[in-house]
Amino acid sequence: MTSGFGRWSATATHHSPLEDAQGILTGALMVTIGLSILAHLGFVTGGTAGLALIVSYATGWNVGIVFFLINLPFYGLAITRLGWAFTIKTFLAVACLSVLTALQPEYFTLGAVNPLVGAVLGGVLIGYGLLALYRHRASLGGVGILAIYLQDRLGWKAGLTQLAVDLVILAVSFAVADPVAIVYSIVGAVVLNLWLAVNHRPDRYIAA
Repeated sequence: MTSGFGRWSATATHHSPLEDAQGILTGALMVTIGLSILAHLGFVTGGTAGLALIVSYATGWNVGIVFFLINLPFYGLAITRLGWAFTIKTFLAVACLSVLTALQPEYFTLGAVNPLVGAVLGGVLIGYGLLALYRHRASLGGVGILAIYLQDRLGWKAGLTQLAVDLVILAVSFAVADPVAIVYSIVGAVVLNLWLAVNHRPDRYIAA
């Protein structure tokens, strides 16, 4: 049976390609701003974005390029389990985020930011961005692909699945980040994933 992720038709319950493009670009932009706040403060986040930040801190490599490369192995699951439409939109979302994060230092810089405010604001912005992507049947790859698959197949809340994985990633980040920064990072991760757990409800929002 064809997965709901594989439908491209524009109907009352399915977005048109133009609507998908708007949602993907907006979601990627919001996540970019949220990540820039966290990176500016030396914080990390969960998921593949968090892994990309950890690698970037450890190596000095561009976080956007690292993020793109980390996501490549996850596309097999997306293609076989969630369909080509979901995979293509996710690939485009990842590509948009990679480009935007690479360009961000040239066009958007930050001054002094209160750590607690930055952690909460970064978590909310990333949560909003992911919610926009999820509602257009896309993700930012990696953990997002797994979380959406488990929610679609088993009914597990995507936000709670991501929170469990994110806490493991944040534990690993103690190797490259200051412990105080990790505490703030955990605050941001909790805000992000609780936001998704509360607001990402397929039974309330059925457009694909």
